[in-house]
Amino acid sequence: MLNRLRANRWVRLVVVMVVLGCAGAALYSRWGEARDALAALSPWAVAGSAVGALAGLGAQMMAWRAVLADLGSRLPVDTAARIMFLGQLGKYLPGSVWAFVAQVELARDYDVARQRGVTATVLAVAVTLTVNLAVAAGTLPFVSAEAARRWWWVLGLAPVLLVLLHPRVVTAFFHTAVRVVRRTRAKNRSLPDDGELEHISGRGMAAALGWSLAAWVPLSLHVWTLVTAAGGGADVRALPAAAGAYALAWTLGVLVVFAPAGLGVRELVLVVGLAPVLDPGSALVVAALSRLIMTAADLLWAGGALLATRSAAKRPGAPAAGGRGRVDGSASGRNDGDAPAG
Repeated sequence: MLNRLRANRWVRLVVVMVVLGCAGAALYSRWGEARDALAALSPWAVAGSAVGALAGLGAQMMAWRAVLADLGSRLPVDTAARIMFLGQLGKYLPGSVWAFVAQVELARDYDVARQRGVTATVLAVAVTLTVNLAVAAGTLPFVSAEAARRWWWVLGLAPVLLVLLHPRVVTAFFHTAVRVVRRTRAKNRSLPDDGELEHISGRGMAAALGWSLAAWVPLSLHVWTLVTAAGGGADVRALPAAAGAYALAWTLGVLVVFAPAGLGVRELVLVVGLAPVLDPGSALVVAALSRLIMTAADLLWAGGALLATRSAAKRPGAPAAGGRGRVDGSASGRNDGDAPAG
């Protein structure tokens, strides 16, 4: 029943319209706060911030793609962008977990088994949050002693999470989780235990960490450009403050799952984190504009990826976008998209 619903074109259209409506509502709700700021700041600063946001999101998509390729499903860049950015629009629904669910289900259209999609998505989120905390831990102490004391738990948690991302630890964790799920499903529904366990390599983990860390160069510039335009550019602490505050705000926004796209949480943390270099009013301007720009970047990436994959589907010999054609790099050579999840 569930498989028939997810394959139904009209059901998908309704879901897409609901998600786009929520994303549009998010843009509209921020417009009142950002309108005056857009008029006050230089258009070049806003444009530069938008470029940084787009580049940072692109690098994070490449991190997820690297994890999926390491697990055995190597997707073309445009296909990976389609899956991730269309799925990520689900974060604008109440409860940010919808973005992860959508990403896994969209990946199944390209013969990525649900178990593999879940593993790649969970691992990519873990890598992102760990790198975020590492960035915050590496920048906040340079902003002020007060910032270091306030966020002391970041300094202690970041290295612990980095150790937990060792391939052997990650693989053992996922294997244990899969075995528990399989035993439960087999006991309750008599399902066969016939799926392959996923293995994470050091090379794949290094690629994911590298892309995630690279994303923070443009993401930091995205916020720093706004901070500079808002009056904080003369302070040498502006760049580390922008990087650390935004990294921490992003992390807490993801962890507070009941807030759509971290709405309210990111802004609060960002204002507090920028306090050493900006007054509260200017920090609120930066937070509002950053939210507006990142939402627009999400929509631009999703729209661009959708257009790119539709164009590719029209080329002779190319699989239809949204079809269930096998993608190069499938590890097992079999369609295990409907294998038991676990």
